[in-house]
Formats: sequence, structure tokens, C-alpha cells
Amino acid sequence: MSDTSTMPAGDAPVAGVPTQVWPPADAARYREAGYWQGESIGQWLRARAATYAGRTAVVGGDVRWTYARLDREADRVAAGFLARGVRPGERVVVQLPNIPEFFAVMLGLIRAGIVPVFALPAHRQTEIDNIAAVSGAVAYVMPAVHDKFDYRTLGRALRTAQATVRHVVVVGADVMDAADDGVLEPLSAFLRDDADVSTARIVDPSPSSVAFLQLSGGSTGLSKLIPRTHDDYLYSVRASAAICELTPESVYLVVLPVAHNFPMSSPGFLGALDAGACTVLSPSPAPDVAFGLIERERVTIAAAVPPVALMWLEARDMSSADLSSLEVLQVGGAKLTPAVAARVTPTLGATLQQVFGMAEGLVNYTRLGDDTETICQTQGRPISPDDELRIVDDHDVPVARGAVGHLQTRGPYTIRGYYQNEAANARSFTEDGFYRTGDLVSLTDTGYLVVHGRATDQINRGGEKVSPEEVEDHLVAHPGVRDAVVVSVPDDYLGERACAFVILRGERVAPPVLKAWIRGRGLAAYKVPDQIVYVDAFPFTGVGKTSRKDLRGALRELAAQRNADATPSAPASSSDSTSS
Repeated sequence: MSDTSTMPAGDAPVAGVPTQVWPPADAARYREAGYWQGESIGQWLRARAATYAGRTAVVGGDVRWTYARLDREADRVAAGFLARGVRPGERVVVQLPNIPEFFAVMLGLIRAGIVPVFALPAHRQTEIDNIAAVSGAVAYVMPAVHDKFDYRTLGRALRTAQATVRHVVVVGADVMDAADDGVLEPLSAFLRDDADVSTARIVDPSPSSVAFLQLSGGSTGLSKLIPRTHDDYLYSVRASAAICELTPESVYLVVLPVAHNFPMSSPGFLGALDAGACTVLSPSPAPDVAFGLIERERVTIAAAVPPVALMWLEARDMSSADLSSLEVLQVGGAKLTPAVAARVTPTLGATLQQVFGMAEGLVNYTRLGDDTETICQTQGRPISPDDELRIVDDHDVPVARGAVGHLQTRGPYTIRGYYQNEAANARSFTEDGFYRTGDLVSLTDTGYLVVHGRATDQINRGGEKVSPEEVEDHLVAHPGVRDAVVVSVPDDYLGERACAFVILRGERVAPPVLKAWIRGRGLAAYKVPDQIVYVDAFPFTGVGKTSRKDLRGALRELAAQRNADATPSAPASSSDSTSS
């Protein structure tokens, strides 16, 4: 549900304007129920700025912006991008770390009707090129340098590779540094003062229009873009803020990349803004950083993926930080094991809230008043009374209650189609509009979901999704590799890690060389296999099949057996392997 039907009045057509369409009867029902309130995100921010003008909205480093200041900064971005010729409906890739400027750029573009496309700080050239190409982006906003990586190299390469990209905008560089080669432009050149804002052509977009595009992990390695509308996303935000019991006195800590759907809206910083609360941006999830911010800012709620939660649990005894203000720790992005879940409250003194959701829509929460067994053993229940869940077998036949099956869902904030990707839509959506999540789940008698894993071979490495096929393609591009299969292996810390089984063509290639090869091809670091195992041939399955799916299953069992048999003093096997 994503094509080119709308354009700004009086302007030339804007190619590829995203849309998202629900069947008229469903849309009418969601409006009548009050889920969709006919308010754009820009209007929503304006209303909050009027109500909470002098309260602190966001804290990042030495920066503290009030609600009034955040609203003004969004106006300056909106007016500036429009003045530089970026038109409503056009797409802008935004790749920024946890800094206040992310809020200003995101909310300013949305206010102008320009569609941000969110990339993560870990993405590199391959991912950014793909995201820009798929979205047809006309601009790219990035930091100058973050976490010792110079993003300006990505910007220069993107400007050369993508003809549609007219602007590469740098945050965190002075004017001379960013404009020295005529390709990079500082963000300051895209900001307008109050007088310019008052005369700018800022027109509130329709609440039913697409506000932004998010990335779906998917199983192909190629970016699928998720069009979220103002109406559907604001409903998710408002409902999440209520479920999580946010108030103006709440302080929400962002330690995950701020562009992730989880820290954006579940309830995320948008939920905090909806409640008039304060959002604190952490540059790192490391305990020495996050614990200090919890103590200094009196943080009441934080969100983490399982590896971060485990890191905090292990570090608590060694830290003297005062965490007494922390009331809730949310954990999502990957399944939290019950044993680790049971440690959260005794160790950190905070209530655990499990969150299971997806950028395509459906979000489930354990409630803050749930009993301990429910909190530790389940992944929550849906936001909305109109979230429809269907759990089916391999043939789309509903399974008995309590049985494990494939989760399908539709509802007032779950999309009905990806952006300009009919092949993915045919795979991912049923004829009656249910989204195939790819998750294997069961449903308790009380309506709570228990997640049992992914139906696909996608690897969930600490909440970051890795496509085996994508990594395999890069491995076999090495001249010394004949074939490769990448599988997930259970890991107590990350949930899953990636193991690559490789057949070489001839002479041995050291595992670090292959890892360096993958890094050098522009992939994010989390996609590099944690372990490489050399084998002479791939095993056949018990029934003689040689499909890649069956090979992955057999190799996963082999990897698990290797791990079970290994001891610290065990000699190296005949097949070379390395871990990192």
C-alpha cells in the first residue's frame, strides 16, 4: 500500500510519495473507537509544547531543552529544509546517534511533511546505499564523527552513488569543516530563525498520511521500508504511555539507538513527550554510563535488550550508584529467559516489564501490576482491544489454544503493506490483511503471548537482526571460499550468535582474514560471524535432503554439539574455528 498518488498542491509531482491504506470499514471503525484522533505529529508536539512549555523535554550531554525549545527547534528544521528545496513527500535518510538533534531533525521533517527514513548508527556503506536507493531519498543527515567512525566518508560516497541525493547534511561539524568540499553541508545551513519560520510554508500534513519510514529486519538482507502514519503511530504512543503509567514526573532513559522502534514508541521518547515527561539520552548502555545518568537525572523507567539487562545485572554489585529512582526496567527486542527475568527486581529494585513487538505494528506488554510468574514467563498481551491475533500451523490453519504456531496479526496500528515492495507484501500479508510476523508463539489462558522463536533462519543477535543469506553472499565472494552457511547458535548473553560454516577452495584462509573481508565490504559490525568453522563438506539430513534450510538445521545441531563437548582444556578440533 505504497505508491505515488499524492503531492503538494501547486508543485511538480514528487516521485514515490509513501502511502499506507487500511480498508475503509476498518479505518472507520478505528476512528469511531477513538484510536485515530485526526491529529498530525506536528500538531501533537505543538499541543504538548503549549501544555508543558517550561518543563524539560530532553537531556543529552550538556544540552537541556524545554518543550517550548524542542518545538522551536522542530520549526527551524521544518522551515530550513523547505527553504532548501526539499518538498513534502520526499524522503530523507536520518542516521544520528543519541543526541538532542535527532529529536529536532525527526520532528521538524515530519512537521514539514517530509518523510524521514531511519537508519541506525551501526549501519555502514552497504546498508546506507540500499536504504537510500529503496526509499529514493533526496537527502542524508548524519553525524560528523561518532564512536570513532567518520560518517562523512559515507556521505561523500552516497552522494556519488545515488543520483537522487541532493543534500548530505552533517551534524556536529562546524561550517568550514562540513562545507570544505562542496558535497557536505552543515545542519546550521538548514536551520531558520524565528522570523523565517513565521513566514515559511509549513502546512500540517494529513493525519492519515505517512509520517516516516522505518526499517524491517526481514530475512532477505535487503531493507523493507515500513510506512507509519500519524494516526496509527500516535495511537500506539498514547496507549503505550498509558499502559506504562507515565506521568509528567516520569524520567525515561534511552540507552538503545534512539531510532529503534522500541525506544521511540514503546512507550519510548514519544510516549514520554505525550505524558509531559523528561527523556534522557545516554551515549552508551554501559553500566558506568547508564547508572551515572540514572542517579544524576533520577531516571524512573529505562528500556533495554536482554544483553544490556544482563550486563546491568552483573555490574550492579560492583557499582555504588544510587538506582533507587528506577521503578521500571523494560526488556524487549529479543526474548528474555525466565531465569534472567527473575533476577531483575531483586537485583535492580525495579519492576520488570517485558515488551514484545515489531516495527510493523503489534506491541505486547506485561502490565506493571501483573504477578511475578506472568512477568517472568510471558512476553505480554497486546495494546489494543482491536489487536487481532491468529496463531496457525504451516498451512494457515488455527492451532488449539496453548499450542505453538505462527503468529499473524492485524489492528489499528499494524501496517497493511510495505513501501513499494509487492513481492514482500505477497509473502508477508494474508489475503484478509493479517501480517505474518514470522514468530512462533503460544497463547496462555489469560491472553498473554509466550514467544518460542523465529520461524525463519534470521539470527536475533542481542536484538539486532542478521540475515544469514546476506552474510553468506559476502563470504562466498571471497576468492578462497567455495561455499558458506551461516546459522544461529544459542548464546546465554546475546540470545543468539552467528556461526559460519565454510568450505574453502584450496589453501587455508585464516578466520580473522574472512572477518576482515566482511568488515571491509561495508557491513555493520554486528553482522560479522562470531565464529567461523571450516568443514570439508556440508552434511546431508537423515532423509537425504540437501536444501539450505535443512543444512542450516543440521549445522546448528553440530554447532550445539561442539559447544556441549568443548571444555577449557579440550584440544582444537581438526576443523579450524575462531570466536570473537
